[in-house]
Amino acid sequence: PFDQLNSTIESRVGAKDTTVDVYTVDQPRVAQLAAKGFLEDLSDLKDKTKAATSPAQYEVNLFRDKLWALPIWNSTQLMFVNKTALAKAGITPPSTDPAQRWTWEQTVEAAKKAQAAGTQWGLLLEQTEYYYQLQPLMASLDGGTGITGDDALTPAVTTDGWNKAMQWYGKLFSDKLSPRGVGSFETSPLFNDGKLAFFVGGPWDVGGFAKSKIDWSIAPMPYFAGGKQVTPTGSWSWGINPASKNKDAARALIEFAALDAAGNLASTEAQTIIPANTEAATQYLPKLEALAGAKSAGVAALIEHEVAQTAVARPTSVGYVQFEEVLHKAFADIRNGSEPVARLKQAATQLDEAWKPLR
Repeated sequence: PFDQLNSTIESRVGAKDTTVDVYTVDQPRVAQLAAKGFLEDLSDLKDKTKAATSPAQYEVNLFRDKLWALPIWNSTQLMFVNKTALAKAGITPPSTDPAQRWTWEQTVEAAKKAQAAGTQWGLLLEQTEYYYQLQPLMASLDGGTGITGDDALTPAVTTDGWNKAMQWYGKLFSDKLSPRGVGSFETSPLFNDGKLAFFVGGPWDVGGFAKSKIDWSIAPMPYFAGGKQVTPTGSWSWGINPASKNKDAARALIEFAALDAAGNLASTEAQTIIPANTEAATQYLPKLEALAGAKSAGVAALIEHEVAQTAVARPTSVGYVQFEEVLHKAFADIRNGSEPVARLKQAATQLDEAWKPLR
């Protein structure tokens, strides 16, 4: 489970467990894992990696100008629209065209109307308490990543953008537009069962909703009126355990999976996820769009646009693991009723304390 990833890597790779050759690396954690000596240096593959993927996917694997992992998958976020719920409320669904992207204000207004017309819930983000999906809220309001300083170890989670974004987010739950008591990645069944008007999720949900009985469509992830149009990006890389006794085989595996289009496509066979390899993604996206027929029409062009134009990566810091853990708890508290400004101040204090040993 994702929540056990950090402790598992610490206990196995940190203990120089030779039975681990290759492991998945959450991309914002590359800096910390490299600093701890948990990754093999792959800098001789810099040129090949840069040529095989996007600048964002290449750069996220760098730390102190060395390459430590190879990008396997990429991501973005989409808004899934329950067309049946909107029709009952007399609302025209938003377009898939990013030039006609809705604001969060428009989305909330439409969600309330859909609720009034009989849909149980109006709007829900799939990852209810994860920084990855909530970062665009603060970024749209120019609130920053939450990390600043030359060493990227100074918390900045109390800016106006952060306060406004989290006040808006908490209100979704206090106004009962979004349901409490449903954790991250436990949310998609609500949309699949027709209980949600709008659901913000990943490309993996295209496959998950392909056989849904409800009539749905896809629209760009919204942004705040007057703010920036921002979407998440990044996903998983693969790295080599320095204690591995099979480093040559490990390199052959990850080079095939990341730098060869056929290998990268093979890595997506078991789930609906965007290949990080540019050539593989070009071949993959039309297949993704075809998964749900007319319901997923336009998703390939939308994903290409978002990855190229609106994607903002998570910050790079040797303290990212602590950053994420502190904020996940803060986001959970805010959606469960904690006052956002005060809770963010508390999170800043917790981060400052957690980062002291790293400075």
